[in-house]
Amino acid sequence: MQHDTRNGEHQQHHGQGHDGSSHADHSAHVGHTAHSPGRVDWAMAARATLHCLTGCAIGEILGMVIGTALGWGNTGTMALAIVLAFFFGYTLTLRSILKAGVDFRTAFRVALAADTLSIAVMELIDNGVIVLWPGAMDAQLADALFWGTLALSLAVAFVVTTPVNKWMIGRGKGHAVVHQYHH
Repeated sequence: MQHDTRNGEHQQHHGQGHDGSSHADHSAHVGHTAHSPGRVDWAMAARATLHCLTGCAIGEILGMVIGTALGWGNTGTMALAIVLAFFFGYTLTLRSILKAGVDFRTAFRVALAADTLSIAVMELIDNGVIVLWPGAMDAQLADALFWGTLALSLAVAFVVTTPVNKWMIGRGKGHAVVHQYHH
């Protein structure tokens, strides 16, 4: 397996297993726990979830602001927010993979594989909280209830999605797939 050596950060691996047991130099791999599926710490899962949350939050807020400002009904506003959450979630991942020099088609497939379950869980929880919170669906942009419920729903989505990402990364899926393209 050959890692990028442009920055001199990684050395060539000569057929060793991913457990790192026969690596001559471990210093280049500090913090790269994604090389060892199954050993994922909560910090790594939280960072992956925060990455997804950022894209979801941008899309959710933009969708709700646009739908509410245009006087759309709850269904149309929520649908727009969900579509934009997926769009911005995928876009943030695409951006980082494309910066690594990967072609668009491959980057798009990696983003879909890495983020779809995470974003879907996040959107289910996020929108579920908003739907179930009394009065939240009818709150307007100027209402504290609108912003408070949105913030709470995103926080709950983060807490629920982090274990999902930990599980996925531990199996070499989700953001573990993206990790190989980060330099």
